[in-house]
Amino acid sequence: MTADDPTRSAPSPAAPARVLVTGLGVVSSIGLGRRAFFEALAAGKSGISRVESFDTTRIGRDYGGEVKAFHARDHLTAAETRRMGRCSAMALAAARMAVEDARIRPSHLGGPRTSVVLGTTMGEADVLGDIDRAWIARGVSAVRRAHLPKYGSTLLPIHLARAFGTEGAVIALPAACAAGNYAIGFGADLIRQGRADVVLAGATEILQELQYSGFARLAAMAQQRCQPFDLNRQGLIVGEGAAVLVLESEAHAVRRGATACAEVGGYGLTCDGYHITRPHPEAVGSIEAMRQAITRSGVTPESIDFVNAHGTGTRANDAAEAKVMHDVFGGRRVPISSMKSLIGHCMGAASAIEAVGCVFTL
Repeated sequence: MTADDPTRSAPSPAAPARVLVTGLGVVSSIGLGRRAFFEALAAGKSGISRVESFDTTRIGRDYGGEVKAFHARDHLTAAETRRMGRCSAMALAAARMAVEDARIRPSHLGGPRTSVVLGTTMGEADVLGDIDRAWIARGVSAVRRAHLPKYGSTLLPIHLARAFGTEGAVIALPAACAAGNYAIGFGADLIRQGRADVVLAGATEILQELQYSGFARLAAMAQQRCQPFDLNRQGLIVGEGAAVLVLESEAHAVRRGATACAEVGGYGLTCDGYHITRPHPEAVGSIEAMRQAITRSGVTPESIDFVNAHGTGTRANDAAEAKVMHDVFGGRRVPISSMKSLIGHCMGAASAIEAVGCVFTL
């Protein structure tokens, strides 16, 4: 038979590898590490308090989900602390927690079969702020040399790759509030496509003045509390933190005797491009994204037991998500919640931290 013979049987494509979650690391305003974070979620502990890292006097708001218990020196070497900003430091700390939680040896991380995918919104924006202030006040020569290697979103995953000796793909995804979900989805795809055995996937974000004051100027921030879906909600509260998940192919996890705590089913990605700050009133993009996620996971809407909403506490977002729930689930009452009432809106890190929370919910 020739190669183009129509009677020739085509080889069956190999089934995509199952993607397991074997380790969790989290830095949040309600706790550092998986155990502390889970216990705080179960207790409904709030991590929202007065902001202390910068002066909020002229902003008109002074509450945020600030991670006050995190100190880089407790998790990084002295050389790493000098080389990195706070955003990178939180990411590396979360990654080390995740690797320890996965009980994975360094020999399983080194080499080209391990990748790093990390999301953020603004990265080391506090470093950029310091550079700008020095430059404006005293000229470019006043910019500290030590600041320059710290800035740039692409450096965030590079720091993790350097620390663990990984040689696979190193990807930075500055995809705003969805950055953590993008990172987990992209990491899972690397494994399903056979391009990686292990992926450190997650996101990181810091609370900093430019971002904080921007949301205040948009009149999108509440005074002291984030109350998603509440009749009396007033807006969002800005937070910070980092989370990293160890993703592994099932075959790799079985070979090393790992215990999985969850499986990545599927995801959906859309963009309705409706408005710079508001979702489409008919929630067309969100509805399609959720339907894609359900279909690609091989499940049905009837099998969904819980939805972790974006749940920012703004009226436009909450109304759009309520419409998503109604359209996708046809009026069936599915439990829905938002962790932002406890940790605030952690921007690029939000969906990664909440993914860790979803594992706890499962």
